[in-house]
Amino acid sequence: MWERARLSWALRRNRLIGGAAANGLARWFPGPGRRYARRLFDLTAGFVYAQVIQALVTSGLLARLAQGPAALDEAVLVAGLDGSATLTLLRAAKSLQLVEERGGTWLLAGLGAALAAMPGLADMVRHHRLLYADLADPLAMLRGGGAGELARLWRYDGTADPADVATYSALMAATQPMVAQQVLGACSFAGSRALLDVGGGTGGFLAAVRTAYLQLRLGLFDRPAVVEGARGRVDAALHPGSFRDDPLPGGYDAISLVRVLHDHDDEVVHRLLASVRAALPAGGRLVIAEPLADTPGAESMGHAYFGFYLAAMRSGRPRTYAEYAAMLRAAGFASIRRKRTSIPLITSVIIAVA
Repeated sequence: MWERARLSWALRRNRLIGGAAANGLARWFPGPGRRYARRLFDLTAGFVYAQVIQALVTSGLLARLAQGPAALDEAVLVAGLDGSATLTLLRAAKSLQLVEERGGTWLLAGLGAALAAMPGLADMVRHHRLLYADLADPLAMLRGGGAGELARLWRYDGTADPADVATYSALMAATQPMVAQQVLGACSFAGSRALLDVGGGTGGFLAAVRTAYLQLRLGLFDRPAVVEGARGRVDAALHPGSFRDDPLPGGYDAISLVRVLHDHDDEVVHRLLASVRAALPAGGRLVIAEPLADTPGAESMGHAYFGFYLAAMRSGRPRTYAEYAAMLRAAGFASIRRKRTSIPLITSVIIAVA
């Protein structure tokens, strides 16, 4: 009954808004009208805003202004543009509250200072060049017509530009400390004897764990070529293998999956969770760190951003906590909890006990 009432209300609301919009929404509903108009304009102009940030970063102006104010003539030299084009870029960035002008010089505004200082964010902006190329025709991308730029990068099959691979690797390395901080703030490994990080790359997460838990025995499981890159960089036993095909090593009472699951399709995730459950002893814990599709206050991050990003990548999908909980129960985990993080936009944490 309540569902039918909510549907009836939603349909009536849409008729009212549609009629008012056709006849001048702001005239009939001044407050909501202005909000809808502003929100709709930002949505339709969002790609242009993103290109302003892209230009600010790739031109070198963001890095230069992070060092201090610059006159226009210096900004021209840094950006490699003429004076008019440089002013167009700076004024656009000013309108987005990224830079400001004081006494004839340009400097970062508060939002721009945060962009310059936040680890990995400038690398993410550079990396998004590939996503923008894939989204030039979003319907073609959704139809799956051939591998795009992100799909080639993800598979590391030799077709990706080495510079793009390096940028993506730098992005992962730069953002790993932030993710590790969120995970370690949400859960404790004090009761664990040994932790295996599956798909842990070159050991960024384990390095953060080591600083907090000196006595914890650590292990890293990843593809052979990736594990070689971790040798000498992290105090952990190295286990080369593919979690798609190989069983996980035993001897660990805690296993972590940090930014691993959402990049893979359901079939792979089901197999991996079953493999984790088989490797853990009774009472062992699995720690999952993922951006979740149902994160309160960051819903657009889930199905809008990650939904399209992963669709372009041709692998994985955004999932809610309820979907992960169902997968974990199917794999044989008995106790499943969602732990609060201080910045859920970066990552959420799920703990499952075998």
